[in-house]
Parts: sequence; C-alpha cells; structure tokens
Amino acid sequence: MYELKIFNWIEKHIVEKILLESPIENFKEWEIVFKEWENSNWKWYVIKSWKVSININKVVVAELWAWEMFWEIALLREEERNATVIAISDLELIALTLNDLIEMVNHDENIINKQIMRRIEENIENNF
Repeated sequence: MYELKIFNWIEKHIVEKILLESPIENFKEWEIVFKEWENSNWKWYVIKSWKVSININKVVVAELWAWEMFWEIALLREEERNATVIAISDLELIALTLNDLIEMVNHDENIINKQIMRRIEENIENNF
C-alpha cells in the first residue's frame, strides 16, 4: 500500500497506522503549498496523490510524485522553508509531525536511523 522506500525497514503496520491516522491536507492545481523563506509549520509531508514542483528562486529544481516526501529537513532543523512547493495537479498530502517520525524510529533498529540520515544528507546536498 505505501511505497515509501525510506520506511522499508520499519514494520509495515507501524508506518500504515501513522499514515492512516495523520491528517490530510488538500491543495488545488497550481496552488502554492509553501513559499520559500516561510517559517516552518512543524510538519513534513508525504504526497498521497499526484505531484508537486519544488522551486528555488523561481526555478524548478525537482518534481515529486505520490509516496515521496518533503520538508523533513526543515522540521528537524527548525528552519525556514528553503523552496517553494506548488501543486502541479489537485494534491493530497499526509501531514506528519516530529512525534510521528520519533514513533517510527523508536519501533525499529539502527537500520531505519541510517536510512533517515541518508535521506537527509541527500536533501542537504541537493539544497531542498
């Protein structure tokens, strides 16, 4: 059901429970989800359906599709948004909190911690 590679090492029922219990935020096509330099809202997101455009200085730097995630770095670092996210089509996002991430990590071994750190390092290198 959930194709989140970063969570492959966590027991599936834990990930499913958290994702099913988390609130869904909806956006219309071309609606701005967040703007560059806005303050964090203490959430990170998993795309439930469709896709988003990630823009830095009005330049598209990436597109993310269903079951990809974004803003986990801003959440962990407690910093401003470093990109603008635009819904390319009608969009459903699963909103997660730091507590959700901690709950997932606490239910597993060091493997998931390594996966999360790898993902964060990739995003830092890519500046989003």
